[in-house]
Formats: sequence, structure tokens, C-alpha cells
Amino acid sequence: MGPPHVGKQTGYGPELQWQSHPPASLSPDGSHPLSNKYSSRTVGVQIRSLRTGSVVQITDTLVGKEESKATCATVLKAPPQRQAHVAEDLREDQATVCQGRESQPQEICADPQFIVGGATRTDICQGALGDCWLLAAIASLTLNEEILARVVPLDQSFQENYAGIFRFQFWQYGEWVEVVVDDRLPTKDGELLFLHSAEGTEFWSALLEKAYAKINGCYEALSGGATTEGFEDFTGGIAEWYELQKPPPNLFRIIQKALEKGSLLGCSIDQVDSSGSLQKLIRVRNPWGQVEWTGKWGDNCPNWNTVDPEVRERLTVRLEDGEFWMSFGDFLRHYSRLEICNLTPDTLTSDTYKKWKLTKMDGSWRRGSTAGGCRNYPNTFWMNPQYLIKLEEEDEDQEDGEGGCTVLVGLIQKHRRRQRKMGQDMHTIGFGIYELAGQTNIHLGKNFFLTTRARERSDTFINLREVLNRFRLPPGEYILVPSTFEPHKDGDFCVRVFSEKKADYQAVDDKIEANLEEIDAGEDNIDDGFRRLFAQLAGEDAEISAFELQTILRRVLAKRQDIKSDGFSIETCKIMVDMLDSDGSGRLGLKEFYILWTKIQKYQKIYREIDIDRSGTMNSYEMRRALEEAGFRLPCELHQVIVARFADDELIIDFDNFVRCLVRLETLFKIFKQLDPEDTGTIQLDLISWLCFSVL
Repeated sequence: MGPPHVGKQTGYGPELQWQSHPPASLSPDGSHPLSNKYSSRTVGVQIRSLRTGSVVQITDTLVGKEESKATCATVLKAPPQRQAHVAEDLREDQATVCQGRESQPQEICADPQFIVGGATRTDICQGALGDCWLLAAIASLTLNEEILARVVPLDQSFQENYAGIFRFQFWQYGEWVEVVVDDRLPTKDGELLFLHSAEGTEFWSALLEKAYAKINGCYEALSGGATTEGFEDFTGGIAEWYELQKPPPNLFRIIQKALEKGSLLGCSIDQVDSSGSLQKLIRVRNPWGQVEWTGKWGDNCPNWNTVDPEVRERLTVRLEDGEFWMSFGDFLRHYSRLEICNLTPDTLTSDTYKKWKLTKMDGSWRRGSTAGGCRNYPNTFWMNPQYLIKLEEEDEDQEDGEGGCTVLVGLIQKHRRRQRKMGQDMHTIGFGIYELAGQTNIHLGKNFFLTTRARERSDTFINLREVLNRFRLPPGEYILVPSTFEPHKDGDFCVRVFSEKKADYQAVDDKIEANLEEIDAGEDNIDDGFRRLFAQLAGEDAEISAFELQTILRRVLAKRQDIKSDGFSIETCKIMVDMLDSDGSGRLGLKEFYILWTKIQKYQKIYREIDIDRSGTMNSYEMRRALEEAGFRLPCELHQVIVARFADDELIIDFDNFVRCLVRLETLFKIFKQLDPEDTGTIQLDLISWLCFSVL
């Protein structure tokens, strides 16, 4: 997969481009300070070498000058799980394994084992699949036994209670899902084709990869991705990242606070007094054990001689192979990216950690109704889903004496990998945050966004599964608008907001209302001219049927140049007759026809006024305003249904479908009102009543 696509949003934020980085500087002896043979990444923190592209782990120890260990091996409490047991085998894309076959572990080696002596880095070797991002996240699991035990239940084997199936658990958009796979694995020439262990006898990692491929649709769907995606699916946390060429000025404090909250950084930081000056240090761990820093503050660096012996002993006594200290400045210079995985409150049971407050909101973009695109499309941007965020309490720990509320906002698009085999891929997504002067529970309209700049926004619109940013906002009320870069893109998403203090969040949507005008059809309101017209149209029986109504309205619309229409369908005419037929005759009398005629004139006026481009038709995005003009306020979910029902493939709603929609809505509201005279908002229906209303 090539570099992510980054969208430029006009008037919304600077253009962000995919950048290539210069090589890192060399150590005094001319060698690179990081002698790296193996590529690796870890849970929580990922640091990528500028020169080699390798990644190493930051491990856990001290915060500031405190001696209490801020370990990432936290006690985990699993939330309720949604069972997703599926018996059938995962069938990977035929093109991927066309030269191989499926084999059980017993066919590959004489004594297959699920896991031996715990998970280690040697259990993770990449095969023919381009999913190194996933392998990096899996390698992270080997550093934390509690998290590994949740994702990979260890009470499984090829001997005791063996049934040829294995189970795994993944976080999927707010739920823990159990996935069951059989143990047939793709092989070629008797060897595993994809992920495998170095010894060739342990199979937990290969089966884990298969289970993850299953939940994403196929093996091929795993090609290309971000390590943070795996972090989140293995922990349920929210992963943020920082480009270290342009780090935020408070990055050192961000790492400190992340450790205080039990985040999976695998990272430790400290400050030591070296010859009278305070040095910020960070300890890095490579889970492969093959990387050592040979620059300042490395294992054998003479700088340690300038530190108090007691402090030096405390910081270096437990260093293992692959662990080393380096200055925070060198850390920023030699690595390009830092990733932190913040855990959800339910994961941390220890009271020693300051826990995030979490809110998750689900939503969807639907072509023609709620997929409005970014601010480059002002006519449709306001149609996107909107969420109200209320921040009331400032953080306890104020940075630089400035008040504010820290929030992490993450926008995830759902199930896009699973849809790759259908020719679809990740959308380019992002979000904006707008400050409100006062509280509102009404979906904000076009004028608000034309006159209001975003207070904050995602750094970029990009085609990754998740876009996330950290913000510091003053207490107040804000509107969050998630969107795709271009309009008319279908998709489901969830928004997660982590805050240090409790905050309120809710979807902003219109309440269901129908302010319908009552038309007086009394004798005094019907003039003689209309009576003569009705007598001429109705004939001797003085009533108009649905078929006669169709002929009448076709003649009327044929004379209109401002509305493109082929007339009304017989279905629409029947619906109009049913709405006003008070005596059940299936025909309209004088008063009933007068009411209908008045309504149609009103509908024509609305249709013409909403048609701003004078095309003679109505775009589906204009339908929301048209419904409001007709007296209806409806939530986004219902607008999605209306567009799906009444718009054509080009998202055009002609006059016939417009009238049919209004008539059906009015009829349904009136029926509900009759069945709910006390205005409770609920009704009870028996089967026959439900069927009668459903065929309206």
C-alpha cells in the first residue's frame, strides 16, 4: 500500500504532505548510534529510526524523580464480551495462496505446540504477507502478559481438549469480540506461508494472524496499515502519535502524564543531575534485544560518571539486553515517530493510576443525506452528523499556569478492511470542532458553518482507519463534526473522546416534530370559481378517484415551466386520496379536493423556493430544508431513510416523490396522534394494525 492520501481542506487548515526525512546523524566514531539488525515495534510507544526505518520499544520505570515504578504491566479487567463464534473456516483470497495449500500443524511438524514458555519475540517472523504493522503490534503483546492473556487465551493446546479450533479476542469499535478459527494454515512446500515462529513448532502467532484476518475479511485485507490499529484492537485503548521532527513543546510532560494514567508506553523517563545541570533522560527497550544506543547516556557512556553513584545504580542496575538510556534531545533527533496507547478506564483496576473518562458515540455517513464532505463543500458540510461536547471542569494539573481541559478525540471508520475484497478501501476522513456561544440541541445549519471558523480540527484528512488529536480547550460547549473529505461517501464510524475530567457528550439532532397547517374547508372559504372547476372535473358523481386525480394533476404540471415533472404516479395519487378520504369511499369530495389542492399549491411553492439553482428538480441535500419548510423536523436517521426511499441514483428527488414523501409523513403523524391521544410518544399495535399501516 502506498503512502496515505492526504486531503487539503481549503480555508480549513494547512495542507499536509507525505514527507521523506533526512538521515539521522552519526556517532563520533562514524557509526550510527543505533546498531539495528531487526525491525521491531511495541505496544504503546513506537519510535521509528529516521535512517533505517526500524522501530524500538520504550520500556517502563520512573516518572520524574519519583522512585515508584510506573509499569505498563497493569491489572486488566475484561468487559462483557460479544460472542462471535463462527464455525466456518476463513477463506483467504485465492490470489494470495494460489500456489499453496492448507495444512494442519500436525502435517507441518511432529510435535506442534500452541505456546511454549510464554510468548517471545522469536515467535513472530513475517511471511509473504505485507502486514509488518500487525506483527509489530503482536510483538508488543509479548511484553505484557495480562494483555496477551486477554487476546490469546493461554488455556489452549494441541494436546489437552484439542478440537482443531482456537479462540481469540479483539476489540472492535467498543466491544470485545471472540473469534474462533480452525487450525488449517496456508503453507507452501511444507512451510507456513505467512506469520510463523522461528522454531517452526509454536503456532499461537500464526493462528492469531488468521483470526485477525478473519475478522477483517481475508488475509489480503491485512496488507498495509498503521501499528496503532493493532494496538487498539489488542487493548481497546486509543492511540495517539507525534512526529518527533515537530514535537509539541510539552511532549516530555505528555509522556509523564501518560505513565501516570497507566498508558501502554512501555516507557520510562527521569531527570538526573549531571555536573550541576538537570538532564532529561528516556529509557528505550527493543523487544528483539538486538539494538543498543552507543551515543550519550548509553550503557558505557562516560556521562554516567558525572551522576551521583546512588542515582546511577538505581537507574542502570536492572537494564536488560536491548534496554538503554538516552537523552530526550537525542531521542527527538534520532527517531521520527512516537505512539502512545491510552487505556480505557475499564482496563485499569488499580487505584494508583489516574484514569481517563471515556465516551463513545456511533454514527454513519450516508450518500445523499449525512455524507456531506469537508468544509470545501459548504452546501453539504452541515449535513454531516454533529456531536455536542460539554467541558465543565478544568484539569487538576495545569500546564504553564494555563487552565484548560485536555481531550483526546479519535474518529474511527468501521469495517473498511473487510470491504477491500469488494473493491472498497479506507475513506479520507477528519473532523472539526466548533465553539458554541450557547447550548443547542438542534442540528446546526449551513449559515452557522459559513460564518464560524473551527476552533480546532484534526491535523489532516487522511485515508487511515483512525484520525486522532489531542486538544486543550477552555471549559465550554463545542460541536464536533466528523466527515469524509469528499461528499457522497457511505460509511460507518465511531467517535471516542478521552477527557481528564468528566464531560457530557451527545449527538445533536432535531427532535421529531410536525407543525402541520390546518386548512379550513368551510363553505365560506370555497369560492364559486373553485366549485365550478370541481364540478367540471368530477363529473356527475361529484367525486374524484385516484385515476381521475392523476389525469388532472398531469395537465396542471404540464403547464409549469419551473418544475420538471412527468406528472404524478398512480401510487402517489392513491396515497393522497387515502390521506383525505374521510368516508372510506376511495374518492374525494369537494371539501377534500379543496384541502388537497391547497396543499399541492403549498408544495409547489416550497419545491420552487428550495430549488436554488433553478434546475426544476431538488437535490437530496436540499430535502432537509424543504421538509422543515413543510413543517417537519426529523432526525438524521430518518433523513437517511427518506433519501434511500425517494431519491434516484443521481440523488434527485422529483416533484412526484417530494409530494409522496410529504403526504406519507403527514398521514403517519396523524395516525400516530390518533393512537396516542395523551401524547406519550409511544403506541401499542396489534399485528393487523401494524400490517395495515405498513402498506400505506
